[in-house]
Amino acid sequence: MATATTPAAADVEMVEVSELRRRSKPSDRVPSSSSSSPGPPPPPRRDGEEEEEAAASVERAFADRPVPTWREQLTVRAFVVSFFLSIMFSVIVMKLNLTTGVIPSLNVSAGLLGFFFVRLWTAAIEKVGLLRQPFTRQENTVIQTCVVAAYDIAFSGGFGTYLLAMSERIAGQATEGNNAQNIKNPHLGWIMGFLFLVSFIGLFGLAPLRKIMIIDYKLTYPSGSATAYLINGFHTPQGAKIAAKQVKKLGVFFVLSFFWGFFQWFYTATDDCGFHKFPSLGLQAYKNTFFFDFSPTYVGVGMICPHIVNISVLLGGILSWGIMWPLIAKKRGSWFSADLPDTNLHGMQGYRVFIAIAIILGDGLYNFLRMIILTTFSLISQTKKKNASTLPVSDDGTATSTAAISYDEERRNEFFIKDQIPWYIAYGGYAVVAAISIGTVPQIIPQLKWYQILVAYIVAPILAFCNAYGTGLTDWSLVTTYGKLAIFAFGAWSGASHGGVLAGLAASGVMMSIVSTAADLMQDFKTGYLTLASPRSMFISQVIGTGMGCVIAPCVFWLFYNAFDDIGISGTDYPAPNAAVFRSIAILGVDGFSSLPKNCLNLCYIFFAAAVVVNLIRDLVPKKVSKFIPIPMAMAIPFYIGTYFAIDMLIGTVILFVWQLVDRANADTFGPAVASGMICGDGMWTLPQSVLSLAKVKPPICMRFLSRRTNDKVDVFLKTLS
Repeated sequence: MATATTPAAADVEMVEVSELRRRSKPSDRVPSSSSSSPGPPPPPRRDGEEEEEAAASVERAFADRPVPTWREQLTVRAFVVSFFLSIMFSVIVMKLNLTTGVIPSLNVSAGLLGFFFVRLWTAAIEKVGLLRQPFTRQENTVIQTCVVAAYDIAFSGGFGTYLLAMSERIAGQATEGNNAQNIKNPHLGWIMGFLFLVSFIGLFGLAPLRKIMIIDYKLTYPSGSATAYLINGFHTPQGAKIAAKQVKKLGVFFVLSFFWGFFQWFYTATDDCGFHKFPSLGLQAYKNTFFFDFSPTYVGVGMICPHIVNISVLLGGILSWGIMWPLIAKKRGSWFSADLPDTNLHGMQGYRVFIAIAIILGDGLYNFLRMIILTTFSLISQTKKKNASTLPVSDDGTATSTAAISYDEERRNEFFIKDQIPWYIAYGGYAVVAAISIGTVPQIIPQLKWYQILVAYIVAPILAFCNAYGTGLTDWSLVTTYGKLAIFAFGAWSGASHGGVLAGLAASGVMMSIVSTAADLMQDFKTGYLTLASPRSMFISQVIGTGMGCVIAPCVFWLFYNAFDDIGISGTDYPAPNAAVFRSIAILGVDGFSSLPKNCLNLCYIFFAAAVVVNLIRDLVPKKVSKFIPIPMAMAIPFYIGTYFAIDMLIGTVILFVWQLVDRANADTFGPAVASGMICGDGMWTLPQSVLSLAKVKPPICMRFLSRRTNDKVDVFLKTLS
């Protein structure tokens, strides 16, 4: 049996901060299923089992409810609700992706809203006597799986990373790699086609290994387990009451956040106007990006992210914009030309981008090697404890452990191996999708050759297994780490003269799609295992959700891209920081270090080593100490885009901290719902804002803040006009 320790992940409900992606954690705030629905008398007990163990059983609470077949779990109402929720969450994730790249866990919101809307649906139908099938936890699992698969495309699809990095807008901010063969501007048609070609293959690669990962190795998959605990809790009488209260809280803050966004819009006649330009900490601090921009989104993000992440982001902002950049700016004319604008990669922007990249790569490489070591030792431990016959590729066996297993585990094993996904469908699907992709992706991106894609698809299942196994152990999905490795490898393979920058970015997309989807699928299998949802319904739901995402996410991105003409430009409302980072990594991979300004490489070495050392210290010291050590990845985010969102997140974390001190139970129960309402309301305001922008409707008022001296000059000027 695999026992997993989660050094930095066990106490962290993770944000997707480029490299790291932790989505949710098992929580004791979900009421025990058995406490509210005792179910029928338990079956005969084995010798040595305690009555307390029976009382804690989840499946005994549901023993009187029949488990629907896999076809009954896939209902029309489930996919209708999933479709509309996918649109909403895709808009939210896209906005976060294009602003700061910090994306919190939205799984709880997806499961909660799916439960709420289908309950409304079934209640309405039941009143008129037309309800044929009750709403079950298995159907709830299908909805959550479909929604998460769909909105995950808004993140892993590269709209804030590799796809946008291919554009002329991002390339124009650098002097290298911006020739025609290294540029491909976004267009709805080719983006949608590219995503359909690369997003499905990861679903087939690891499907046959689900029994090994879930039953034999007993990997925890904290995010999948957390979602299952929530869904099981929702479907008890007490859990349903709490879920209704959570939805009410979410709805209230959704409305408040939406109308706050609407109110703010009236004062943003130009880019320099509005509450989001309020110099709340003073004008000098504002120039160094230290200000509160009144964003409900990032206050909500701060409430969802763990305190150490929020503190790490703030420390990174203080270190960079408060200390380093002002000091480096004094070297203007010595280290770099005084004539260069701050947005040029040979000037100040070079230090901001490449030092951030050094931290990201140091953190990512350390965690990549750590995950490989953990996986290797865990696999060795597994093989020592079990016979070789317990490691089949097929999934038609039964649990091999001879030790006594609990009632819950026995019941879950029975249903998990009941509806098999035939191996020939999994492997055949992988081969067919790979063949189609190898033949057609080079037609979309000629710089990436067919044999390079073939190599990627040969290597990808191994990397996908490592990532899925590591995610099961620690809940860390190192998707963008694999993407950055692909940029270096395939960019250098193609070379600068053959479109290496574009080839590296495209290869990154291929690799990220496979590795991300495989880990997500295994998380969903874990959720299905704990809710008795069929693996077959989970797989089909993931396929349908991925298909939805391949349509919805490009359309949402296209709306943003056409409505806001400053996407990807540093210093604007939508700087898409990860796109510039990905392009800069591609340039480094092709051209080497020649593009770096003076002394930048030395600083990169220092911060790369510092990221490794800090991570090493976090792993070596006791947990009670490590939880106070900042996370290098989180510190790297403000290096490039500024500190304003860190102030918002700090306010969010302070609100939650005080709430927990005053009333821990209510804070744990309703905190995520309040935060999700703030994020969803502000995010959904972006849709009408985009429509107004496309219709050329301008806000009527400009609220701008001036220094007293500047204001006096304006007053004098206005008097001359009167």
